[in-house]
Amino acid sequence: MKKLITLCAAVLAMCGAAHAQKTATVKSPGGRIRMTVRLTGEDFPTYDISYGGMPLIEGARLGFEFDSGTFGRGLRAGRIVRRRGVERYDLLAGKSSHVEDPYNEARIPLLEREAPHRRVDLVVRVFDDGAAFRYEFPEQEGWKSYVMYDELTAFDPAGDPEVLSMYLDSYTTSHEGFYAQRPCSALDEGKLIEMPALFRYDGGVCMALTEAAVRDYAGMYLMREEGALRGKLSPLPGQQREKVRAELPHRTPWRVAMIGPDAGTLIASNILTSLNDPCAVADTSWIRPGKTTFSWWNGCAVPDTTFLAGSNFMTNKYYIDFAARSGIEYHSIYGYAEQPWYTDGNMSFEFPSPTADVTRPVKSLDMQAVCDYAASQGVGIHLWVNWKPLYARIDEAFDLFERWGVRGMMVDFMDRDDQEMIRIQEEILRKAAEHKLFVQFHGSSKPSGLNRTYPNEFTREGTRNYECYKWSKDVGPRLDISIPFTRLLAGATDYHLGGFRAVPEDRFRIRYSNPWVTGTRCHMLGMYVVLESYLGMVCDAPAAYEGQAGFEFVRAVPTVWDRTVVPAAAVGEYVCVARRSGAAWWLGAINGCEEREIAFDADFLGEGVYRAEIYTDDPDAADDPNRLLKRTETLRRGDRIVLRMAAGGGAAIRFVPQEN
Repeated sequence: MKKLITLCAAVLAMCGAAHAQKTATVKSPGGRIRMTVRLTGEDFPTYDISYGGMPLIEGARLGFEFDSGTFGRGLRAGRIVRRRGVERYDLLAGKSSHVEDPYNEARIPLLEREAPHRRVDLVVRVFDDGAAFRYEFPEQEGWKSYVMYDELTAFDPAGDPEVLSMYLDSYTTSHEGFYAQRPCSALDEGKLIEMPALFRYDGGVCMALTEAAVRDYAGMYLMREEGALRGKLSPLPGQQREKVRAELPHRTPWRVAMIGPDAGTLIASNILTSLNDPCAVADTSWIRPGKTTFSWWNGCAVPDTTFLAGSNFMTNKYYIDFAARSGIEYHSIYGYAEQPWYTDGNMSFEFPSPTADVTRPVKSLDMQAVCDYAASQGVGIHLWVNWKPLYARIDEAFDLFERWGVRGMMVDFMDRDDQEMIRIQEEILRKAAEHKLFVQFHGSSKPSGLNRTYPNEFTREGTRNYECYKWSKDVGPRLDISIPFTRLLAGATDYHLGGFRAVPEDRFRIRYSNPWVTGTRCHMLGMYVVLESYLGMVCDAPAAYEGQAGFEFVRAVPTVWDRTVVPAAAVGEYVCVARRSGAAWWLGAINGCEEREIAFDADFLGEGVYRAEIYTDDPDAADDPNRLLKRTETLRRGDRIVLRMAAGGGAAIRFVPQEN
């Protein structure tokens, strides 16, 4: 009898343990990606992600540290609500003009068993190209607001994949640095890691970790701690412990694992925009992406003329006339030398004085006259501004900019992504849209797909780019080849393209005006297609372009696309991106630091015959990187394309459909 009682007790204990553990799995519509959430009833909830049965993330923790205590231990699951959905939407500026993204979703209420009986909903959404989750905080009795000390979310990779990532020194940063590949186990403990970070598993399977829909929340980073890979939030200004303050209801950004059989799949993914809210701008007819001059890069160079270069009508007219005859949609005005176009006693771009006033142009600049002349030539004006004096008088400034006829702004030196700055950025986007102004965020954190909600967001910088050629040689192909597999996975960037004064690396010298660049002319042309950017820069001086080989490609290449595919890519070596605009296709390829030949089939083309204008590196490109070869071929869908690229080289192709 005693043995029977003992046996029954054991069985009941096992049943209790089994009952305590709750498991919920969400699969992608195609079935290859799975995310499983587990509640043990005792420790923190955990999750796993797999692709085709291959584990990618295993046993990663979920939870929070609030002012009201830790949330995560001893939870039970409420009733799980599942649904299927499809995100259908159009993008004014994106990888595709129309997107249809099916997904499966589960809402899992996480409930505390003991006081204070808080509830947090974990929403899991799985697409065919990734898995995402976020936390939602519904209205509830006894919990009206929170101060978050830490989000305890972890992202522990299975095995030891190779990681392509960038370290950052602090949360206050321009997000400009260099990427390196290393095993996950070799990541330094205690260092901030920028998102997106790319993880490569056996067989070529790739996963990139990033976030989507960052709104009224702190930006997230990764950090290896005690062997685990954990999320870290940017603290509020003047704080170390406090990360987020919020009233309920509230929600976090989506934590996103972009997943595919290869890295090229991730480059073409629309998952980040699919995780954002629909367009919040009622009238979008005025939003017109395009290319722009950016005379700061070349030192506002002008030829020997009867007028002096500076913040004046004649200098701007010179660039406006160039833009008009070249089909470049915009001209940028930043100022001259180290003086912004508006009054600022400090004469410093980065550190404005307390008296800086973006509503008062310097005496030499009649902004209304410049805007009127630009409009008469079919060219739009956009203005560089430091965010601090802009935000101090944002309503007055936007009213004035609209009256002048300004079309957009580059808002610079933000260098933060704490909750306060994230709120400021969205306020700038919202108010700018009310005044028909587009926005480039410069000196800013990565994008998170918000261009679906606010299509007037054209770019976010968040990259070390060609502006650095003015004071450094540590940019160019060696860095470029990392960008499509990391930062560009998050969305459009500003890269200061268009340097047409290329020299071999051993001859490079720093020049603040009319800077030199490294890499070949074809590498530069290819970047206009490879990079996602809705305000493509044409940064060099007019004299560097007109009559030069390849400039016709720069003039013609679009900045908005109907479809994006990646015919060929190898992380750290090369990448080839094809994008369709209307009936025409454009292809860009960029190469790393070793000469190579790549071959792929033109499966992306439509039916019929295409005239292919092909730009490739000249055999003598190592000595003169500005030289290129141009040929024309007739191609059909499925034809084999072979491209020979020099070290630091590239290629560009324009496919124009021909009438039968």
